[in-house]
Amino acid sequence: MDRKIYKTGQTRGADDDQIFQNRVGRNSTVLIPFAVWVQIPAIRALPYENGFIVLVPPRDYFETEGQDLTRHELEIGVNALVYFERRDEWLQFNPDQYGFTPPTSRTAPLGGHFAARIANTTSENDARINIGFTSTGLKGAGIRLYEYADTATLGTTRIQLEAAFWHAVDAEEKMLTAGMSEDEIRRRRTAVLENATQLGLLDYGRLEETRILNSARELVCPLCLEPISAAGFLSRLPQASGRERHDLTVTEINLFHIQELAYGVFNHRPYNLGWGHHHCNVVCKDAGIHPTLEWMANVLRHNRMLN
Repeated sequence: MDRKIYKTGQTRGADDDQIFQNRVGRNSTVLIPFAVWVQIPAIRALPYENGFIVLVPPRDYFETEGQDLTRHELEIGVNALVYFERRDEWLQFNPDQYGFTPPTSRTAPLGGHFAARIANTTSENDARINIGFTSTGLKGAGIRLYEYADTATLGTTRIQLEAAFWHAVDAEEKMLTAGMSEDEIRRRRTAVLENATQLGLLDYGRLEETRILNSARELVCPLCLEPISAAGFLSRLPQASGRERHDLTVTEINLFHIQELAYGVFNHRPYNLGWGHHHCNVVCKDAGIHPTLEWMANVLRHNRMLN
């Protein structure tokens, strides 16, 4: 449980073909798309704990902005990079002709001017291009903007998430089976709930309104609203016969964002995090609960299963 709650403060996974760091703290350096930086001025004022990097498309930098970003409070090599994702832009604005170099730091000044993540194609000469933030000590430039949360927020969300866990219908029974003693269960549960109460994290009206608990103060899945068994926190997700993976560590119950993560809002926060079924999370994806419910209702209507 400790490990599971700790991991709620980490970002989603990313492979070497992406510019993002793989499963690091949500307070890491934030990567901000140039269009988002321009369109949502409010994000500029946030004191990101480990800084930010604005990723500027080559065409925007060389053509639209004329290589001058000062009106946007940006400077290439300081708090912004030219970021190549398209092969045609790489060929047209090749960084070598401008004397550009890859960055050497995630914080200002960045020590370089550009990064690239361009996929290979079916053409024999079009190999993958991965430049910048690829070394062992500097793998990945930062995290997705909408995943960010500061240290204080990460602490309160973890407290609230464990407090929610202790409201699972069989939490004490399953923890006893898992190896905790009755005294350990009592002491830990009491301490967590008291801490959550003192911090204002145990407002049962809000927890019910946000679909984290039900009216009986039981932990529920935010999408299907079924009460959650604590056993799902400890058991791995069942795998289809013939498709088993020995390294699969996904459990049946996962972190669930009530309002989806999106640019311009920071939804990894108290009263927006619950625990839900893995398959319900997959169905929701990044759409949010209410849009997903509307889509599900339409599916049922089309199949004449809902009047």
